[in-house]
Amino acid sequence: MKVVFLAPSYPPEMQQYTRGLAEVGASVYGVGDQPVGALPGSLKQHLTDYLQVPRLLDEDDVVQRVHAWMRGREVDRVLANWEVMVLTAARLRERFGLPGMTVDQVRGFRDKQLMKDRVAAAGLRVPRSVRVTTSTDAREGAAKLGYPLVLKPIAGAGSADTYEVRSDAELEAALAKMHHVGEASLEEFIEGDELTYDTVCIGGKVAYANVAHYLPKPLIARSTEWISPVIVTVRDMAQPALAAGIRLGEQVLGALGMGDGFTHMEWFRKPSGEVVFGEIGCRPAGAHLVDQMNYTCDIDLFREWARAVCWNTFEAPTRRKYNAAIIFKRAKGQGRITRITGLDEFMRNYGEHVVEQRLLPVGAQRRNWKHTLVSDGYILLRHPDWNTACALADIVATQVHLYAE
Repeated sequence: MKVVFLAPSYPPEMQQYTRGLAEVGASVYGVGDQPVGALPGSLKQHLTDYLQVPRLLDEDDVVQRVHAWMRGREVDRVLANWEVMVLTAARLRERFGLPGMTVDQVRGFRDKQLMKDRVAAAGLRVPRSVRVTTSTDAREGAAKLGYPLVLKPIAGAGSADTYEVRSDAELEAALAKMHHVGEASLEEFIEGDELTYDTVCIGGKVAYANVAHYLPKPLIARSTEWISPVIVTVRDMAQPALAAGIRLGEQVLGALGMGDGFTHMEWFRKPSGEVVFGEIGCRPAGAHLVDQMNYTCDIDLFREWARAVCWNTFEAPTRRKYNAAIIFKRAKGQGRITRITGLDEFMRNYGEHVVEQRLLPVGAQRRNWKHTLVSDGYILLRHPDWNTACALADIVATQVHLYAE
């Protein structure tokens, strides 16, 4: 099994997928823009060969270079798990005549307006929306749809450049911040809980599934600095409150023609109980959600994903043992971290439930919280009881503090 894997080193979790591919017996041909000498040894040991390209996001150039590089060599798969590379991988599959999702199928997971159109065509509930390419389009769309609305890039990820707008004035303010965005989707704002539906699929069939709950909704968490965002995976997926959302997720996979690999979907549960599709990507979730899923079941999804896409099997047990919560922290102040309060007490009292503590240490430069959900680090914990897991997460969110100056 010879696999071309795009972007094996960045984002950092891609190194784990590279490891997974090698561990299931694949020869991994990595393609990235870092010099081979800059790759960590822990990654290079899993690569059979590596091609450095000058501009990884130059789709046409990458397709030409990879095709020339692999000419005369056997290729079985071309894969990518980074959102911005999935279309490039699809183009290469078509160029090589390889199995896997087509460009048209992948575009349905990448273009948010096309995505909603195809899901709606299957009779599923989606936010009312319009595609906008100019400020005039946005103003006309707002008049048609009515406030409140959400304005977001057609091909965005992670709530970046996403704005809730409740008036003409707020729309104009959002448009002023989006001059660098070529196309956007203006859509109905859905009130209610926001959850995920994550899968590993084989031939469009779900081999592994996960639901996680955002606390609060990502749009709020990404726009309010003092909030410590929390994501909790749900141990009990058989509960009636999730049934409609899971069924929606399964139907969305069919509507979009999912093939092999990870998916990450977001959906809403309104106070009335109605479920509404949000968006979906044919790639794994970021921000350590795959780590949370691993801790939920005590498995290695980096390896199981590789087994699914290479050999069409999934061997790990899927029994859910824990609710796993990740809490992202943002320091108060600017500059370098000077102190952390509440952490020692929390670890003394509840450390047995903590599986990872990755807060920035004293002396480290604070990160820009608007550029990364991980912000100034995180604590990942787990507990078999939902209420206890959420209570522990709330303690971290409200009583552990980082300070910078």
